Amino acid sequence: MSNFLQLAGKRFLVFGVANRKSVAWAVAKSLEEQGATVIYSVRSEVRRKSLETQLAGNPVFICDVEQEGAVERLAAELTAAGHSPLQGIVHSIAFANYSEGFKPFYETKRSDFLQATAVSAFSLVEIARAFKPHLARDASVVTIGISSLLVTPDNYGYMGPIKAALESAVRFLAKSFSADSEVRFNIVGSGPLKTSASAGIPGYLESYLYAEKLTFRKRSLSTQEVANAAVFLLSERSSGVNGGTIVVDAGLGANYFDKEIIRLAMRIEK
Repeated sequence: MSNFLQLAGKRFLVFGVANRKSVAWAVAKSLEEQGATVIYSVRSEVRRKSLETQLAGNPVFICDVEQEGAVERLAAELTAAGHSPLQGIVHSIAFANYSEGFKPFYETKRSDFLQATAVSAFSLVEIARAFKPHLARDASVVTIGISSLLVTPDNYGYMGPIKAALESAVRFLAKSFSADSEVRFNIVGSGPLKTSASAGIPGYLESYLYAEKLTFRKRSLSTQEVANAAVFLLSERSSGVNGGTIVVDAGLGANYFDKEIIRLAMRIEK
């Protein structure tokens, strides 16, 4: 086992494992492969039961970040159980209510927007505040965002602005923590992935296949590729990266004028 990332023996808290397709799952398993100890935080008892076999032998705690005070209780529980200090935290949590299907952005409901913001963006602020006393001085906090905040996919709707809020929160957290620590905050800007969460987005499959054609390699992004970037940011090898976004999209963000896409869009025959 290579020790280049120097993660062996370190302790990390991972939020957001839903199943084996989750980005959080891939990050956690990669950390464990490097010899790190992973503590899992899942949303509910039902989720914990569903992961019982896969996470057997690992400490698993329940924290529904939508509930006020839940993060503070989790911090107290981890400390009481001796899981402190932490060398890093992975925030891989997002939720949006698409139960009514696709709607134009201007029809976004206040309740849906605020709920999604609380879960997907503000939860990172709450986690940072609650765990600040329990982080190693040079710990690393990593969250999962999107590869571009400039695009406006119709079916992603109000989650675009919320992911922008998450990315901004990362920078402000990095600055505020710098006053008395070297804790770093960064974001992995991921291109479209095939996960259980993405399956709930209306029309996502078409967007996913379109994005695949825009990558330089004409092959979709894998969850493990995103996890690899997150693990790097959690390691000491990324000590010079703070308040930043590492984009992992296989080139799709720079390939809008791909000749194949142009030909298909314009129906130009060869």
